[in-house]
Amino acid sequence: QTRGIIFCSGDKKVVATIAKALPAVVSVVVSKHLKDAEKDFPPDLYPLLPKSPDKKKVEIPKIFADERGMIEIGGGSGFIVGTDGLILTNRHIISEEKAEYTVITNDGRRFPVEILSRDPIYDVAIIKIQATKLPTLSLGDASRLKLGQSVIAIGNALGVFRNTVSLGIVSGLSRSITAQDAPAVQEMRGLIQTDAAINPGNSGGPLIDMTGKVIGINAAVVAGAQGINFAIPINAARRDLDDIKKFGRIRRPLLGVRYISVDETIQKKMNLSVDYGALIVKESPEDHGIAENSPAARAGLREKDILLTLNDNRI
Repeated sequence: QTRGIIFCSGDKKVVATIAKALPAVVSVVVSKHLKDAEKDFPPDLYPLLPKSPDKKKVEIPKIFADERGMIEIGGGSGFIVGTDGLILTNRHIISEEKAEYTVITNDGRRFPVEILSRDPIYDVAIIKIQATKLPTLSLGDASRLKLGQSVIAIGNALGVFRNTVSLGIVSGLSRSITAQDAPAVQEMRGLIQTDAAINPGNSGGPLIDMTGKVIGINAAVVAGAQGINFAIPINAARRDLDDIKKFGRIRRPLLGVRYISVDETIQKKMNLSVDYGALIVKESPEDHGIAENSPAARAGLREKDILLTLNDNRI
């Protein structure tokens, strides 16, 4: 009992885990010059803002800009994994062109961001700030997660509420979703599903277990649903960190094909000659089944080809 408040043992563990993790969680602020930001505001969506004489763009009041003419247009979260300023976050948070990025640490210090790498497959980015002796979070192992296991999400919810904490469980494993990463659409696979609340702003923050180890990076939420949120398994980011430390960049083996797995149902629907393999197809009219200048293209593969074996093993 503390000051008249009674904590159960479970509460004490959650409180202790959060206190341990918070110092290493950061906010990532995205800023653009006022003129560049105005171009990104669709006039029809912001009827209350003043318009340019030709009414083709909004005019943001200069009062919202700082002394350099910069205005905050968004933000997210991240977490420190190296005492020398190495930070993990989401790729979509730092994808804006002509934008500046600033990290705000838990103690209120602000640092300009150096972007080290963006993962071409997962929604993961590695950034760095010039600081030393920083608090860090340890990385866990997402492959050991169990359904119903308690997890905690931490981050800068809505870009306003720093150090927002939400508690939940692992609701599903190895989930696949199609995420909107304007203007593109990204297929994301192998995700952790959780009912710990994730909102715009605390994406990029850590999803931790009850020992305080990071098991995922908060990434996406299903619009219109309740308690259906997703995190990227930390194992993918661990591999990225290893690449950065060893090669100075992320390296990925690439074949360069988009495909669907063939089974008996697909065979019958598409009148194929086999009931196994990987059928090369594009996912949308704007896509290509074969990535340009990829090993698959150089090898002469074409859309509607079926890859049957890999190292003499059936696909």
